[in-house]
Amino acid sequence: MSTETPAIEIHQLARKYGNTDAVNGLTLSVRAGQCYGFFGRNGAGKTTTIRCLLNLLKPTSGSVRVFGLDPARDEVAVKRRLAYVPDQVAFYPWMTVAQTLEYLASFRDRWNQQTQRELLDRFRLDPAKKVDGLSKGQKTQLALIGAICPEPDLLILDEPTSGLDPIVRREFIQTIIGAYQETAPGRRTVFVSTHLISEFEGLIDQFTIIENGRAALTLEADAAREKYKKIRARFAGEPPRIDVPGILNLRRVGRDLEIVANGASDEIIHRLNAHAPESVSTEALTLEDIFLVSLK
Repeated sequence: MSTETPAIEIHQLARKYGNTDAVNGLTLSVRAGQCYGFFGRNGAGKTTTIRCLLNLLKPTSGSVRVFGLDPARDEVAVKRRLAYVPDQVAFYPWMTVAQTLEYLASFRDRWNQQTQRELLDRFRLDPAKKVDGLSKGQKTQLALIGAICPEPDLLILDEPTSGLDPIVRREFIQTIIGAYQETAPGRRTVFVSTHLISEFEGLIDQFTIIENGRAALTLEADAAREKYKKIRARFAGEPPRIDVPGILNLRRVGRDLEIVANGASDEIIHRLNAHAPESVSTEALTLEDIFLVSLK
């Protein structure tokens, strides 16, 4: 696949359920090789969008393309190059862990047995154990193994760490997803819908925040951290009144002033310095902080 062809391209996507607009004019593009975050409140339209990408739902209007292909018209060609982990996973309960993975592998052109062995060991999953005896978290781990072993070009994850304990969750995100991309840089793409934004902080290259079925904000992660800043200033007496466009949040605590700024940090600092502060400091917001302030 040419890296010039987006791994995912969505244009003016709309999907209605009766009179309800689950997705309403969503547009976004995911470059090959990116780890792309898809953030939003519950009910914002994230899962509906993913189901349209997978041809599990038909768009009411607009278009979706995966590897430049229409998932409805070229379903087999699209699905052989991607793997999907939903927020609720289900397997045949009478199968063992090993049988489940063998069954999943039978649908794939390739399957990395070494990765399977390593992940089973890392997650401490017993290959002989029946699936119906697994906990919710263990079923999620099994689904993740099944998604990574075929080494797809695109990994679509909808709340992928749901049910995992914090230690396993962090290890999966940082080690496994990171390694999945690093083995084929520029080719393997991750599209992740999650509310655990902080745990994906170091992996996300670009993100879209979806609200009411529309893109509320799309930014490269580094550009977002450069744009959104938290500014703290301490004064000898009462903090001054500051009114600058771009202030998203302002809080006074005693002699301290704390400001969350959207692209106006230089002007805000200039105004603060005019009042002779004892100290001024700035720090970039995390992606989770940006998500929270952008939806206020």
